[in-house]
Amino acid sequence: MADYSDDFLKTILKRSKVIAVVGFSLNPVRPSYYVARYLSLKGYRVIPVNPGHAGVPLFGETVRASLSEIDAPVDMVDIFRRSEAVPPIVDEALEALPGLKTVWMQIGVEHAEAAAKAEARGVDVVMNRCPKIEYQRLFGELRMGGFATGIISSKL
Repeated sequence: MADYSDDFLKTILKRSKVIAVVGFSLNPVRPSYYVARYLSLKGYRVIPVNPGHAGVPLFGETVRASLSEIDAPVDMVDIFRRSEAVPPIVDEALEALPGLKTVWMQIGVEHAEAAAKAEARGVDVVMNRCPKIEYQRLFGELRMGGFATGIISSKL
């Protein structure tokens, strides 16, 4: 797993307001669904992207068939696709989303050439990580033994 500093990840999560989730599934037990839902509950505007579900309303947004269909500024693209599918997604993101700041590839998803292409255009890249897990870890929401970390006090 690539080594990203906590400050780097925090910066990305704090500055991102609109996240396009590519490879989104309507199945609530799929990671792409519950990660998108979690991020939307944390105040991010989440725009789901999946050609098979285009037009379906979800989380206050309409599922888009492609990144090119998004008519709003997008800060981050979160990719839930196999690694070999990443290059055309990054190409489309770089072409269609002029204000893009981050390409984030989910756990198990890595593509060094696509990452280098995005970075050469000034876009930050995170590979093989999950923004939900990183958010919980960095902002004290990981659950341990039924208690949220940071809530247990010395008065117990």
